[in-house]
Amino acid sequence: MSDNLIQRTMSAYTYPLLIKNLLQAPVVDDPQQQIVYRDQMRFTYAEFHQRVCKLANALTEIGVQPGDTVAVMDWDSHRYLECFYAVPMLGAVLHTVNIRLSPEQILYTIDHAEDDYILVNEEFLPILQQIKGRIDTVRDYVLLQDGQQPLETSLSFAGEYEALLDVAADHFEFADFDENTRATTFYTTGTTGLPKGVYFSHRQLVLHTLASLAALGTSAEQGRLHQNDVYMPITPMFHVHAWGIPYMATSLGIKQVYPGKYTPDMLLKLIDKEQVTFSHCVPTILHLLMSHPSFAEIDLSNWKVLIGGAALPRAMCAAALKRGIDLYSGYGMSETCPLLTLAHVTDDDLSNEEELEIRCKTGRPLPLVKLRVVDEELADIPPDGESVGEIVVRAPWLTQGYLKDQRNSEVLWRGGYLHTGDVANRNAQNYVKITDRIKDVIKIGGEWISSLELEDLLCTHASIGEAAVIGLPDDKWGEKPLALIVKKAAAEVSEKKLQQHIHGFIDKGIISKQVILLKIKFVEAIDKTSVGKVNKKALREKYQQV
Repeated sequence: MSDNLIQRTMSAYTYPLLIKNLLQAPVVDDPQQQIVYRDQMRFTYAEFHQRVCKLANALTEIGVQPGDTVAVMDWDSHRYLECFYAVPMLGAVLHTVNIRLSPEQILYTIDHAEDDYILVNEEFLPILQQIKGRIDTVRDYVLLQDGQQPLETSLSFAGEYEALLDVAADHFEFADFDENTRATTFYTTGTTGLPKGVYFSHRQLVLHTLASLAALGTSAEQGRLHQNDVYMPITPMFHVHAWGIPYMATSLGIKQVYPGKYTPDMLLKLIDKEQVTFSHCVPTILHLLMSHPSFAEIDLSNWKVLIGGAALPRAMCAAALKRGIDLYSGYGMSETCPLLTLAHVTDDDLSNEEELEIRCKTGRPLPLVKLRVVDEELADIPPDGESVGEIVVRAPWLTQGYLKDQRNSEVLWRGGYLHTGDVANRNAQNYVKITDRIKDVIKIGGEWISSLELEDLLCTHASIGEAAVIGLPDDKWGEKPLALIVKKAAAEVSEKKLQQHIHGFIDKGIISKQVILLKIKFVEAIDKTSVGKVNKKALREKYQQV
């Protein structure tokens, strides 16, 4: 086959898939388009390009070199977007630190990633103050501030971010290098063991951007991301590059809005004022917004919202559609960069219930994603919409392992496919629907019960705000399901009424009769992970004696 490789003349340029090349189109095509930070800052794409160059010069001046790791601890901001570009474009590695982890876990990730520099928002200085005596690798810090308020800290800084940019040149000649160079790293927030580091190359991030744009941008109408959109993330930028969508939005050259620290007031204010049309978040964040008084007062009829990180409850989807929100699901994970599937509605002649069903599915694979649903022997499960197996995948943008963790890397990639740990079925139209995590399936008397399906049915009751279902050990049945219920404000519902609600689905054959063993407990709140997902491991430990 080597005889069939293309021949290249001496003067031909081999175009590397580098993040710097994602910046070409918007600066050329619409340099006056805006990037907005909260209600504090507004500048054009032309100025954004200059700021990226200024940041590259400032970082070089304080000593950052290719191969160094530069960590960022910040809320969603224009600064973070500039770091998404400038740091990897220098040939350095961007470590997006999960600021919602405990100080000890943050210390672990800083040391494990071998961070050389940290750009830190003043709000997180107390965390670094607490652990600074045990940080071994960091050579210098850069302060991130929204104002000029005085600081109480013993940390010393190379400078304040805006001050450094003010004196830096606005031109930088970014060099070419191997597209397989590591661009980013961050740590999974799983519920077992220490955080695991995943990492992605320039080539992987560029291909993820292009394939995701192809998938998001080619839908005829529903859920489409296009050049007239106004984009605002409601997924933290430290979490899987905010699902990679800032790279897509910048490549399209669309208006972008960064909200800083998430508060319902600010998010809803920005959606309304800036006329945001495309966002993404986990269900718990959308639940917070939908529960806020201002939610009912603003026009949301042009807002498209991609839901991921957890299953989209049918009741939430139905309520959002009534408000005119174009709500639908996507799927991925930290290890997959993340997007793997999207649940676009492609048929026009569906009933409301059929459309709702599709929007709440996991979706169809993106271009370049080979997704299989398999049994324990890696044999494909029939695409009948009922048989279940584990989702395994191949794609050009999957992490090639866990950082400095060969054993878990091999477990992740056993058999040459990345194992997601998600249990799903697949139908004849190639729509995938996750029914549970392997570790969260409830096994009652030899039968597998989907905790996600049971949660979805519980949430169809008008009085239920949130529900989480876990399996608890039982001598007779193996496990019994426990439903933890958060009622809506001022709602009244009894355990007996909820049991009757679920029995209705059992009688219709919608869910297994084994669910008659369900116990119900009303709680004030449901434990979440640092990125807003239900923490079922913590719930099982907390309620094991119920």
